[in-house]
Amino acid sequence: MGRSSAPGLCLYDAISGPTVAADPFQAKPMLPIDTLIAFFGIAVLLALTPGPDNLFVLMQSAIWGRKAGMFVVLGLCTGLLGHTAAVAVGLAAVFAASPMAFTALKLAGAAYLAYLAWQILRAPVGGDAGSRPEPMKPGALYRRGIVMNLTNPKVLLFFFAFLPQFTSPALGRVGVQTMQLGAVFMVSTLLVFGAIAFFSGAFGELLQRSVTAKRWLNRIAALVFVGLAVRLATASR
Repeated sequence: MGRSSAPGLCLYDAISGPTVAADPFQAKPMLPIDTLIAFFGIAVLLALTPGPDNLFVLMQSAIWGRKAGMFVVLGLCTGLLGHTAAVAVGLAAVFAASPMAFTALKLAGAAYLAYLAWQILRAPVGGDAGSRPEPMKPGALYRRGIVMNLTNPKVLLFFFAFLPQFTSPALGRVGVQTMQLGAVFMVSTLLVFGAIAFFSGAFGELLQRSVTAKRWLNRIAALVFVGLAVRLATASR
C-alpha cells in the first residue's frame, strides 16, 4: 500500500507508519538562545561606544533631568523599531542603493540637530541656583528621541549590514528573526542609555546649583549638537 493524503490529515507510509504533515500555520521557532545572548553582548558594547545617540541622551539628561532623559531614551528605542522594520521589509536596501535618499535623510537629521542647538542657546538660564529650566512635556521629549534616531541614515545602514549576520533561512522567516534581533537590540539600548540618563541627570543636578554652570552647560550642549550635525551632514555611506 502506498502513500495517501487528504487536506488537513497527516500522511501515512505503509513501511514507516504515519508521518506528520507540515503545518503552514505552525509558529516558527525563535533564534537559538546562544545566538541571542551573543547578539545581546555585542549590542551592549555598541551602545556603550560613544556616538550621536548616547551623547544626545547624556546632554538632554544633564539639562532637563533624568526623567526627561528616560523619555528621550524611549523615543530612541522606538526609532530603532522603525529601523528594524525597514530592514525586515527590505526598505533599508532602498536607502543603501540610493545616494539621494541617504543624503536627504542625513541632511534632515543634521538640520534637526542644528535646530536643537539653537533652542538650547536661546534658552533662559536665569532663576534661582539649583533650579532646572522649565521642563519639556514628556511627549515632546519622546518625539525628540524618535526624530533623532530615525533621521540618522547611518543607523539604518548599520542595521542593514549587521542584523542579517545573525539570521538563517533554515530557522524560518528571516523577517521574523530580524524583528527578534531588533527587540534584543532595543532592550540593550534601553538598559545602557537608561543608565546614562540616570547618572547624567544626577550630575546635571549638581551643575544646576550655579547659574554660571547652567550657562556653560547649555553652551557645551549646543556645541555638541552642532558637532553632531556637522558629522552627520558630512557622513558618507
